[in-house]
Amino acid sequence: MIVLFTDFGLRGPYTGQLKAVLHQMAPGVPAIDLFADAPAGNPKASAYLLAAYAAWFSVGTVFLGVVDPGVGGTRPAIVLEADGRWYVGPGNGLFELVLRRATKTRSWDIDWRPERLSASFHGRELFAPVAAMLANGEPPLGQPRGDDAERRTDWPDDLCEIVYVDHFGNAMTGLRAAKLPPNARLPAAGRILERERTFSDRPPGSAFWYENSNGLAEIAVNQGRADRDLGLAIGSPVEIVS
Repeated sequence: MIVLFTDFGLRGPYTGQLKAVLHQMAPGVPAIDLFADAPAGNPKASAYLLAAYAAWFSVGTVFLGVVDPGVGGTRPAIVLEADGRWYVGPGNGLFELVLRRATKTRSWDIDWRPERLSASFHGRELFAPVAAMLANGEPPLGQPRGDDAERRTDWPDDLCEIVYVDHFGNAMTGLRAAKLPPNARLPAAGRILERERTFSDRPPGSAFWYENSNGLAEIAVNQGRADRDLGLAIGSPVEIVS
């Protein structure tokens, strides 16, 4: 399958245009919408989110990642193979955590260009066609990249920030819960939040954090909204105390 991970939003034509290209070039391959509301223009926050969710997809999956504030500029266009999954998108750090956590990787610069390449929609005109080619079993069209090309070595292995707020107002951090002490507390928005297993372990209106279904430490309010009730948003800092 081809999995879309973009910051295009839930309105407008952009996701539909990507899927039209995929349908034309890889009509037998299902295209799955994973995120259309990844952190807008924020490859760093998106990188931690993508790494957590990509692990649940099978080997051979092609991820079409477009969080690309530098579109039309000097950032490279790349293909990454990491533990048997493919990633197509901008070389701006979006795939940094996928690359860092994988045991086996290869990457390429995308040399292929369409007849028409606009300066502002590489998702439709460059990345989607390349993703379709890979899904059809074609090899990457480009030159191999060095292991250290455009790496974000200054980014931490786990990010002490909110990286996503979901439909329910729950605030996901860039922290893997398995890497935290069992009794860890997370100070955020002026509150010190205790760990719970699930929502019903706290009374209504209580804030807490828990390990979400994809392994990230997530802040929630039982029968409330962590974004509204705690004032959390993408980029809000989180601390760790035990």
